[in-house]
Amino acid sequence: MNEFSHYNDNGSATMVDISEKKITLRKAKAAGFVRMQPKTLHLIREGLIPKGNPFEAARFAGIMTAKRTAELIPMCHPLLLTHVDIKLDIDDEKCGISITSEVRLEGKTGAEMEALSAVSIAALTVYDMCKAVDKNMIIEDMRLIEKSGGKSDVGLS
Repeated sequence: MNEFSHYNDNGSATMVDISEKKITLRKAKAAGFVRMQPKTLHLIREGLIPKGNPFEAARFAGIMTAKRTAELIPMCHPLLLTHVDIKLDIDDEKCGISITSEVRLEGKTGAEMEALSAVSIAALTVYDMCKAVDKNMIIEDMRLIEKSGGKSDVGLS
């Protein structure tokens, strides 16, 4: 079973041993989208969402999640993140909120799961903040868009 990095010789799940990896600057970017009614976008723009500002709540939730990803996803290594940025933008053309995250660190393993987790929870927070006015929102298009550091640098857009 050695060809699968998350299984030991007995076939049991295990955390990958990164002891021999080099410390490098690593960066990951992820994106997602929350589709909603035009009326909901109007309420967000005007600051009229009953629960408050969904952008600020989502930004904090995304940052907090990136820092705690190893507690949420069993095989993730705890990482000492040096930067987490969450951006939320109204997209009138697609009728929703575009969310991007960027996570950076100096370490032995990448930050892809942290970036994806941050976007996912930021999107869920937007949903939670707006659900009182829009029950038809759709969270979609979650994806890794860039990864750098370590042995592979991948632009995935």
